Amino acid sequence: MAAMTGPTETAETAETAETAEITGTAGTVPGTAGTVPGAAPDGAAETSAKPAARARKAARPRPRIWRGAVLALAGAYFLLPLLASFVFTVHVPGQGVTFEAYSELLGADGFSQSLLLSLGLAAATIVLSLLLAVPALIAVRIGSPKLRPVVEVVCMLPLVVPPIALVTGITTVLRWGPDHLSRTPLYQTFIAVQDERFPVVLVLAYTVLALPFVHRSLDAGLRAVDVPTLVEAARSCGASWPYVVWRVLLPNLRTSLAGAAFLTLALVLGEFTIASLLGFRPFAVWIVSISGAQARMSVAVSILSLLITWLLLLVLSRAGTAPSTTASAPATSRKEP
Repeated sequence: MAAMTGPTETAETAETAETAEITGTAGTVPGTAGTVPGAAPDGAAETSAKPAARARKAARPRPRIWRGAVLALAGAYFLLPLLASFVFTVHVPGQGVTFEAYSELLGADGFSQSLLLSLGLAAATIVLSLLLAVPALIAVRIGSPKLRPVVEVVCMLPLVVPPIALVTGITTVLRWGPDHLSRTPLYQTFIAVQDERFPVVLVLAYTVLALPFVHRSLDAGLRAVDVPTLVEAARSCGASWPYVVWRVLLPNLRTSLAGAAFLTLALVLGEFTIASLLGFRPFAVWIVSISGAQARMSVAVSILSLLITWLLLLVLSRAGTAPSTTASAPATSRKEP
């Protein structure tokens, strides 16, 4: 009996000691007359509890009055001019409220042609700039990291060169080509890039202007992704280089690609100087051309262009933040053990 009750009494004693430690008063050990060295008395515990209470009180969320005030001011700064412009287009003194400016806008001469032209130029510029920048930056990131500053300087040069200087150079080349290459096949090339239905020369000029923004967006995305590790892992599984770029790298750069397209679209839809000096008539030039004769219609089309631009930018931003699926290795690269 003594041998059987010994372990039971030991377990009960240990359980009693653990319960006493949890429920005992601060600074004392239950069952002993002494105190633990370094333990604080009750008064010190209450004193230390006051700063903790103050910290919890200070950590409580305060009313976001200033944040709401700043947002309200920013909203008023952006929305009040638009509201005033809308009132100008719909209110005619002596006639009251009328929507003739918007009803006549859809049937205005050159509206749909100029809008479609600008959208086509924007799409072509986005595709060309990404085709130039994505392979170059990936190659530099993988094979020649020391060339990254050189590529960055080259891509940033359009920010240094004024658009008027760029237009002057393009005009000089376009005039020089037909004069000196009239007996060569390149003569037809110079004529084709200046076609008014779709001026390729504007796509080339806009691509140069968009390179700084495309480079910044893609470079930030490549820095956030471990490109060498992803490439080595995909290549070790037997994936080809097109597969690596299309199914491994581009899904990880979706946000950066959407940001580059976002900035390029805004640039092309709002560009006026180059198109006007070269003699073409995209949407921005058409808005300015009708502003003198039809003031209300020009303001109405400006509001409409803002809405269209915001809608397209919203679509691009949603495409960039959509969840991407993880690319799997090609089926031919999987080997059975």
